[in-house]
Amino acid sequence: MKKPKKCISVEEARKEQDEWVRTRGKDIREAEGYEDTREFWYSVDELQEYLDYVKEKSKEQGVEKPGIRFYLGAYPKTNEKKSYTTMFLSPTKEAKGDTENAEEDSDPNNYEIEPYNTIGSGWPPMEY
Repeated sequence: MKKPKKCISVEEARKEQDEWVRTRGKDIREAEGYEDTREFWYSVDELQEYLDYVKEKSKEQGVEKPGIRFYLGAYPKTNEKKSYTTMFLSPTKEAKGDTENAEEDSDPNNYEIEPYNTIGSGWPPMEY
């Protein structure tokens, strides 16, 4: 199997993670008073199961080119838990405009299919 075109090098991934920690991570630490989660884990089987579910539900709806959008969120703060970051996956359907790359024609979320959020996150966060 050929490597996907959008793969990046380990070095580039490390640079991107370092930049996030140096900028946004610092801001979150200062604003919230604690280090937040910044990495999330799914098993390949879990991801594949969800992708298969999205493909099947999309096909039932006549959606030919479904996609997945990744969102950051945060759990509500309680007396027992801090408001850690989470990530959820949102199904999309193809844009109806002339160009799928134009911002105004980006693939819209498909709110008829449930998002996916049951993930594990590293604590403390792992360096890449």
